[in-house]
Order: sequence, then structure tokens, then C-alpha cells
Amino acid sequence: MKALYFILVAILIVSCQNQGKMEIEKAKVATVDSMKVEMEKARVIDSMKQEMVKIEAARIETQKEVVVVNKQSPSTTTTTTNTTTQRKGWSSTAKGAVIGAGVGAATGAIISKKKVQGAIIGGVAGAGIGAGTGAIIDGSKKN
Repeated sequence: MKALYFILVAILIVSCQNQGKMEIEKAKVATVDSMKVEMEKARVIDSMKQEMVKIEAARIETQKEVVVVNKQSPSTTTTTTNTTTQRKGWSSTAKGAVIGAGVGAATGAIISKKKVQGAIIGGVAGAGIGAGTGAIIDGSKKN
């Protein structure tokens, strides 16, 4: 009978150790997945910034205009107007959406048992709440 108890205790200890290793492995995989999601967000934001720089450069180029005055006279006057515009920053709505998405994704991944699904749901919910809060701030700045 003592041998049976000894065997049951040994099986219990071994199974608990294996379960702990499996949970650690799942946590590692979830961490890597959430890091991949954040890296993808950073890549998208970087590409958006590059596109905004290109759009701003194109807008500045279109604002440059050459005015030719008095074509009939021998002396032609050419005037070039260069306007430098200050780059607009992000609106509070955009900032709120990005910050909310990041915080929501991190919180969702930490809280949920299904890490990736929790990160996605948390990110979407956080982005919506952050955008709403930012819109309220933008509205109060206009008044």
C-alpha cells in the first residue's frame, strides 16, 4: 500500500512539473506573438510617416509658382515665391487612437488566456476609446 502512495505522489510531482514547463512555453510564445504585433504596428507607423513626408514635400513643390510679368517688354521679370509651411503635428484623435491601441493590445494580451486574440480585441477597443477621447480633446481645443 505504501508503494502505491509513493507511486501516486511521484506521478503527481512529475505531472505538475511538466504542466509548469508547458505554461512557461505558452507564455514565451505569447510574448513573441505580442512583440511581433507591436513590431508590425511600428513598421506601419514608420511607413505612414514616410508617406506623410513625401506628401508634404509634394505639397510644398506645388506651392512654388513662377510668375512671369510683362512678356511684351524686352525686360522680363520672373518672381519665384517659396513658402515654407510648418508641419502639422498629430491630432489628439490620432494620438489617442495609437496610444489606446498600444495599451489595449498589451492589456488584452496580459489578461486573456488566448494572448493573440486578447491583444487584437484589446487593441481595437483601446483604439476606439482613445480616438473618442482624442476627438473630445480636439473639440474642446476648437472652442
